[in-house]
Amino acid sequence: MPRNHPGDIDRAAAGSDADGWIDLSKGINRSPWPVPALPEIGDDPTAMDRLVRAAAERFGCLPAQVLAVGCPAMRPVPRLWPPGRASVMAPGCIRHAATLRAAGWQVARAGTVEAMEGADLAILANPGDPDGREWHPEALARLARRVGHLVVDESLADARPDLSLAPALPANALVLRSLRPLWGLRLGVVLAHPALLDRLSDAPADARALHVAALALADRPWADDAILYHAEAALRLDRIAIAAGWRFAGGTHLFRLYDTGDALAAQDRLARAHIRARRCSPGLLRLGIPATRDEWDRLSAALRKN
Repeated sequence: MPRNHPGDIDRAAAGSDADGWIDLSKGINRSPWPVPALPEIGDDPTAMDRLVRAAAERFGCLPAQVLAVGCPAMRPVPRLWPPGRASVMAPGCIRHAATLRAAGWQVARAGTVEAMEGADLAILANPGDPDGREWHPEALARLARRVGHLVVDESLADARPDLSLAPALPANALVLRSLRPLWGLRLGVVLAHPALLDRLSDAPADARALHVAALALADRPWADDAILYHAEAALRLDRIAIAAGWRFAGGTHLFRLYDTGDALAAQDRLARAHIRARRCSPGLLRLGIPATRDEWDRLSAALRKN
């Protein structure tokens, strides 16, 4: 499923009042965690420990299974093992495939979990992007027993915590988390058994970033409200899109994928209302979740137009 960049839409936005555009092209939470005003934070030897504890509590694993890394969290993974045969689930892990090839891995694309069996390394995203495909943790645990190592990118799983492999991590598995899609923070976290984490040496973020991330992950009421909002808003977005004649084609609680028939025409239609969307194929359009009443009203009005 090829991805097409917004192209003319980006240029149009650059030539207009940027504040007048609603960017629904990225598929991330448009109301990120509100970072409080903080005093100057110097070197803090406790910052990493506090983040580790908060992440373990949030993701349902042990503190010894948590390591904060720079974004993207995938960057240090290819160095963990000698290059071999990697199987990458398509279409959601294209960037991961490029990272592996650059490190000397032989990479084959797979369309099903069964096709990944026997690989030295299997990588998939749960949920996937842009199709939103998802796998139950039990299915991934079975896959882990049939491959050398398993890497699961759960960057989009914060809105679907029921999908996470973290609470029952196989010994040969790594889970990649990103705090950007839901919380809006540029920090990655790797979850794995200590024997694997000990082999990672990626430099973490500075003390302030670790401090902020620990506060965000510990804010359970905010996360619960954000997850509930996106679950309900995704269904609302489906109703609006279907009423406009589009067909639901996948997605997650952070974004939806629609078969519009002509994605370029649909993208242009939204652009005339200063709304940015992402084309994923000639017919498929990805839309993020609006955050405010004004954004909902503008999107609804744009899709009601003939």
